[in-house]
Amino acid sequence: MTASGASPTGESHARGNASPNASASPAEVWNSLLRADVELTPAFTADLAAKMRARKLMFGDRIHCPFLRPFFLDERDEARVRAVSETIAVLGERVVQAALASKELLAQLGLRPEEERLARIAPGYATASTASRLDSFLLPQSLQFAEYNAESPAGLGYSQTLSEVFSELDVMARFREIYRVRSYPLMESILEALLASYRDWGGTSRAPQIAIVDWRGVPTWSEFEILQAKFEKLGVPTLICDPRDLEFDGTTLAAHGRKIEFVYRRVLINDIVAKPAECSALLRAYESRAVCVANTLQCKIPHKKAFFAVLTDERNRELFSQEERELIRRHIPWTRLAAEGRTTRAGESIDLLAHIREQRENFVLKPNDEYGGAGVMLGWEADAAAWDAAIERALADGPGAWVVQERINVRREVFPFVEAGGNVVMRDMLVDFAPYLFRGKLSGFLTRLSSTGLANVTSGGGQIPAFAISRL
Repeated sequence: MTASGASPTGESHARGNASPNASASPAEVWNSLLRADVELTPAFTADLAAKMRARKLMFGDRIHCPFLRPFFLDERDEARVRAVSETIAVLGERVVQAALASKELLAQLGLRPEEERLARIAPGYATASTASRLDSFLLPQSLQFAEYNAESPAGLGYSQTLSEVFSELDVMARFREIYRVRSYPLMESILEALLASYRDWGGTSRAPQIAIVDWRGVPTWSEFEILQAKFEKLGVPTLICDPRDLEFDGTTLAAHGRKIEFVYRRVLINDIVAKPAECSALLRAYESRAVCVANTLQCKIPHKKAFFAVLTDERNRELFSQEERELIRRHIPWTRLAAEGRTTRAGESIDLLAHIREQRENFVLKPNDEYGGAGVMLGWEADAAAWDAAIERALADGPGAWVVQERINVRREVFPFVEAGGNVVMRDMLVDFAPYLFRGKLSGFLTRLSSTGLANVTSGGGQIPAFAISRL
């Protein structure tokens, strides 16, 4: 995620056994409850790390959460995040249908020919993104979004499990003496959404055989195991398989000797395009409507980072109501495909490349279709020569390959961080607060922390649980 720094007020740098007072922020209250002889000792942090490993809270060989405090949001913040994020999810679905009906609009998104072919396959039901996630920065006076993961957002199983681990801590029990605390049942919510899409597709089984499909050995495989255990506990048979495990006989999709009725697709469309032979059974079953797949391959349309260019380009204003245009203005950063030519910004015509060269401190360059922060260039961290080279690289990759986006404000907070030796220090962190949308409804959050301008697990960031709270 990318942005300029800003910090909410009321953050404490202290730690230990101070007594909370009525004017203290939730973070200050939590920090004051961390005991120097208990939670802040290497023995406690080692035990907590062991509990996370036992609960499969691992990304590769790293535990997800080297922090001792969750993220807290109040009911007012939850309500404003809900209103904006659910509207953006609605716009994502609208843009899918509009782009499939308009070559001009579709061209603004930068889909490759094979991605367009896949997007034009009718999936059998209307919801392109059963599961999606917005990456946002929540501040007292602003809420801004960096991008929309409309394809196959990871982390929801980790998020809920982290919440469960923190809920079992003694410090949380003492925190609950001061605050009402509510967590988010993300796994129950995603299963409900998946089954709703299955029913829309025409599925009739009350408990269809689900296959979670991705490459064996991906670092998120442990999350699939978490999801599988939860789904089966809720009465829905679930297996995890590699695309190469799938077999399609023209009528039935199967893996490991079991007929599959629903594919929870975590393998990315990029991989389906890049490895057609390995993904052939999945794609043929999808094309034949022999199996329900979520997310559908149409989700690539709003998943492209150029989706924000569609939202912020005045050419498309008739797609949106006046209220929606105002929401876009306030919450979505101005974005354009990186290309030579003129465009508009704030109602004025500009030469795009000259404009972003002159104001590199205010812009970021991103690949139109990457994840994990790959390739992102922050203009304010680059000198003029490096920025110009990045622009030339973006142009050389061809039309639709990169986007340029204006800089946005980010949230920073101080968190108790567990160092490699088990000692706890207070560290200033960027907070990426990412709401999950399941069939367009806010269902919970992925909260990532980073000491750099990029906040994501794949680039080395950490994850913490989020709780909604109110004072008793």
